[in-house]
Amino acid sequence: MFEMFQQWYKQKFNDPQIVVLLAILLIGFGTIYFFSDVLMPLLIAIVFAYLLEWPIRFLTQRLNVPRPLSLVIVLGGFISLSIFLFVVMLPNLWNQGMRFLQDLPSMFNLMNAWLQALPEHYPDLIDYVTLDSIMTSLRSKILAFGDPLLSFSVNSIISLVGLGIYMFLVPLMVFFLLKDKSLFIRATVRFLPQNRRLAARVWKEMQQQIANYIRGKFLEILIVGIATYVIFLFFDLRYPLLLSVAVGLSVLVPYIGAVLVSIPVALVALFQFGLSPDFYYLLLAFVISQLLDGNLVVPFLFSEAVNLHPLTIIVAVLIFGGLWGFWGVFFAIPLATLVKAVVNALHRQMAHNDEV
Repeated sequence: MFEMFQQWYKQKFNDPQIVVLLAILLIGFGTIYFFSDVLMPLLIAIVFAYLLEWPIRFLTQRLNVPRPLSLVIVLGGFISLSIFLFVVMLPNLWNQGMRFLQDLPSMFNLMNAWLQALPEHYPDLIDYVTLDSIMTSLRSKILAFGDPLLSFSVNSIISLVGLGIYMFLVPLMVFFLLKDKSLFIRATVRFLPQNRRLAARVWKEMQQQIANYIRGKFLEILIVGIATYVIFLFFDLRYPLLLSVAVGLSVLVPYIGAVLVSIPVALVALFQFGLSPDFYYLLLAFVISQLLDGNLVVPFLFSEAVNLHPLTIIVAVLIFGGLWGFWGVFFAIPLATLVKAVVNALHRQMAHNDEV
């Protein structure tokens, strides 16, 4: 058995191109996995550099603006917009979040009373014992949620200090990444092995997909967040900014995020409207917006980047989210696409070697 495996290994992995590609991937994944906390500001800066490269390239290539001036215009506009949103939107978002937490016990009691009435209408499907067990578990979860919230408020000063460091370091690193991009690429290439044609081919394919994915994901967050905010304002739903931001950020977790964010939306609507026509109309409008996002916005923004089966995307979210938390979830789709591209490249290279 061992000799068979050894023979297969020598037959398939004797190509230096394949060895170099696998070594680069192993070193890259290992570095991010073990040093992700230290490299977090750099990773965030790389994300924003990918995001801002498109408007800089548009100004440079389409309007013939010099790249240094384009860099100053785009980065200055992005920082100004970020400060404006931070000053204007964050206090309103914080106030709505605090009011939501204050009203959460009342919402829970209303939902409890509504659920307690279900066994009377559906005695064959629901019994009081099972329902009481579920509500007891939910109550304990909600009460346990207060401890992390308290610890968060106690450590908020430390978090603000870290946030201040990020707010200074990240824009500075974004500036240098955009300004000296070619210099950093040349410096990195010098440390790579010579037999890297296969790795370069995979990187060239993935670089454009990653850029399109980051730009498309931010556009999707804006489109979904603004659309749901308009819907919530139209129905005069409470906490419209808080809920619309939550709905916008939910697109970071494909499929799962849409299901999870529907719970607070439905809970707030039930608490405010009860089982009235407004409740059903609001849920209908919200479901339609989610369907339009999944069937219209996502295919338009990610027509080439997301050529993956839904089960593959869910598995990628679970795996990479478990490895790297938020950023693993954010990059789950491009990482899954990278794995697919590597597998396809290895298959083509091995098939070529077998023919030779």
